[in-house]
Amino acid sequence: MVRRVDLVNADCGIEQALSVLTDWWTFLIVRDVAGGVTRFDALQRELGMSRRALTERLGGLVEQGVLRRVAYQDNPPRHDYLLTPKGEGLLPVLISLQDWGTRHVMGDGTLTATAAPTSAEAHRVHDLVGHRIPGLTLEAPTVLFFFPGAYAPGSQGYPPGWGEIPGAAGCTLEATTYAARSGDFAAQGVLIKGVSTQRPDQLEAFAQHAGLPFPLLSDQDGKLAASLRLPTFRAGGTDRFKRLTLLADEGSVIRSVQFPVSDPAGSVTEMLMYVAAHRFG
Repeated sequence: MVRRVDLVNADCGIEQALSVLTDWWTFLIVRDVAGGVTRFDALQRELGMSRRALTERLGGLVEQGVLRRVAYQDNPPRHDYLLTPKGEGLLPVLISLQDWGTRHVMGDGTLTATAAPTSAEAHRVHDLVGHRIPGLTLEAPTVLFFFPGAYAPGSQGYPPGWGEIPGAAGCTLEATTYAARSGDFAAQGVLIKGVSTQRPDQLEAFAQHAGLPFPLLSDQDGKLAASLRLPTFRAGGTDRFKRLTLLADEGSVIRSVQFPVSDPAGSVTEMLMYVAAHRFG
């Protein structure tokens, strides 16, 4: 285990960060807490570590201000472990680690905005069915389509080489196809929301330009990306979603997943057929 006394460079932010995130277990604890696993027994089951080791690391993360404890039971005392603002500052680190591991450890280093249907990413995303989306309240069953980036004409938008990244193109087509079929989804009692890591002002400008009848949500802070461990790639200095779609019920529980999405327009028809067949309205 890395200890603060082992670190000799007080001016190096990396060394100081490692004095808090002492080993790989602490990263996995932060990962799972971000994903909604907040109680001791659930964390132990998820991680498979000893109670003593988990107690030590949770205590250290609370002491360092990364996690905070919130009581949910008095007798015997039981707590939820939640991220503090300091802990939420680690979310981009988790996203970057996941992207690096997917691209350079499990992959061949190729920059891509999609994945193979048999990939570890696809397996991980499809395993989200039945999971609740942390921190998201939905007023009705909702299609959430996650896209890499879409910009209004004249704005500072797509980075150089965007069209050469497999799977990156097609965001405008996807959004406008959902707009054209929004009435059909509404007839089934299902709402539509788009999600991107772009800034809110960029999304508002694009929505106005495209005349979208539904909102576009910004995950600029990475909370959704990190909590669900959604596939991302990095282009133009920004972490971006690989194209995928989730259907969640009014309890924010994921009921269906589309990933990878190779046909942005066709995926809208497929989702509408699924919604109609399962009577979400």
